[in-house]
Parts: sequence; C-alpha cells; structure tokens
Amino acid sequence: MKSVQFSVAAHILAVLGFHYGEEVSSKILADSVNADATFVRKSLSKLSKAGLVVTKRGKTGAATLARAPRTITLLDIYRASGASPALGVHSYHVEPACPVSCGLKPCLSDLLSQAQDSFEKSLAKTTIADLVSKIRHNER
Repeated sequence: MKSVQFSVAAHILAVLGFHYGEEVSSKILADSVNADATFVRKSLSKLSKAGLVVTKRGKTGAATLARAPRTITLLDIYRASGASPALGVHSYHVEPACPVSCGLKPCLSDLLSQAQDSFEKSLAKTTIADLVSKIRHNER
C-alpha cells in the first residue's frame, strides 16, 4: 500500500511557497490537492508541529509558511509528514531450518537502510523554492 502523506505534505507546502507571504485557506489547499479537507487539515497539523507552517483556526482559518521557501527541504517535509520508510522487511518469523530465512532479514535490512539514507540525502538537496521554480517554469 502506498503512503501519500509525503506527497500531500509537499503539495501543501508547494502551494504555500507559490503564494509565499499570503495566507492560504485550507479549502484552497484541499482543492489544489484534490483531497478531503480533513486529510489536508491533519497534514497541516503535522507540518505546524514541525515548525514548517503557521496556521490560523476558525472561519477565516488559513496557513502560511513559517520560514522562507529556500530554507525548507523536502527532507524536512518527509520527516514532518510521518510517512513510513520507502521499503521495509517483512515481519514473518524466521524458519530456523532454512539458511535463507535465517540470513535474509539482516542482509536486506542493511541494504534498505542504505537505500533510505540515499533517498533522504536526495530529498535534502531540494527546497520548496526549487519546487516552486520548477512549477513556474512548467506553467509557461
């Protein structure tokens, strides 16, 4: 099953980066993501707790970036979104009579840990400002 928490959080922050300095309502964010407003508000809550957005509640509720778009990386968003690691090792019990069953999990865990580290280093290289720049370039 795919987790969309990260991509929704990145979408929200890209909208806020696109409209940097303005307050954006949760309805506009939900419409942009094309997702349920409740799911968007839950994402906003996580992003707010991580210090990436500032939100106002109530009838005129809105969100803004807490920092400049050039200082927020995709890794910041990934960590704040609570998305699970990209890949994981199954949790089935080890079959003691099988050498593959006994040895696979540690080997695979090491490889997946290295892949996760590479993935996170890649995310750390891209900011919201970079995303917004690409979006603006693509709309021409």
